[in-house]
Amino acid sequence: MIRLLIVGSKGFIGLHALQYFSVKAEYIVYGSDVVADYVSRNYFQIDAANSDFQELFQQIPFDVCVNCSGAASVPDSLVHPHRDFLLNTVNVYKILDAIRKYSPACRFINLSSAAVYGNPPHLPVKEDEICNPVSPYGCHKQQAEMICKEFYVYFGIKTCSMRIFSAYGEGLKKQLFWDLAQKTKLNNTIALYGTGDESRDFIHVEDIVRSMELIVKNAAFKAEHYNIANGVQVPVREAASLLLHHLHYEGRLVFQGNRRPGDPIYWQADISTIFQFGYSPGYSIDKGLKRYAEWLQEEKLV
Repeated sequence: MIRLLIVGSKGFIGLHALQYFSVKAEYIVYGSDVVADYVSRNYFQIDAANSDFQELFQQIPFDVCVNCSGAASVPDSLVHPHRDFLLNTVNVYKILDAIRKYSPACRFINLSSAAVYGNPPHLPVKEDEICNPVSPYGCHKQQAEMICKEFYVYFGIKTCSMRIFSAYGEGLKKQLFWDLAQKTKLNNTIALYGTGDESRDFIHVEDIVRSMELIVKNAAFKAEHYNIANGVQVPVREAASLLLHHLHYEGRLVFQGNRRPGDPIYWQADISTIFQFGYSPGYSIDKGLKRYAEWLQEEKLV
């Protein structure tokens, strides 16, 4: 049995990961977050004001820890860079230091981001591309990866990072698709940033958690990093139009031509490494957005 701890288990990816691994017989799954929960089994609450993971790793000898916690907003990182640094960088150090002291055999998976690449000079971007982030968020994710390397090199803690590209799916209440869906309730014209020609490599959250299990079973845990995406470059205009189609929106979609600071222009991942682990996408962008639209409608969020 693999004792698996998910830090940030109440968040978007963390909750999906908790649900995914909990139904598999080979895992004993534990959750941890800042949210109070007096019902769930195997759950540990972390103090939001002063996160401390020491006691957590003293209690149970975890085999694997997946860090799904942290901030996930480029615009907010520009407004509140200190908060972003604490959540995305300092907390990674705190978790790893607790592992070093009390559970050094525990393998650590950090959820990083494609934001570490910035605007890569070549597409599809490979894991060995030089990082050049264009936002505090990307910088802090890169620093967290360096901390993972520090603990592997100097303390022998087995670590790796998942560089997740543009995640979406049921439960996500922020970023492009959520904002787009909310705007359908306002008027007959929706205006978005950019030109619409910007591209992303979208990946559905269920494909992310399936990739996570492949990492658990196959990764070297030598402070390496893995692209987590579908390897498909999708223009933002195309993705936005697909969601509006599935929401039966009949108004106009326009792009203002102005780009937000910190946003990359084009993204497409080389996923040959995770592909060798046995990954294959379960969701095309059309299938994934259809499911997201159905969730929005079922929950009466549009």
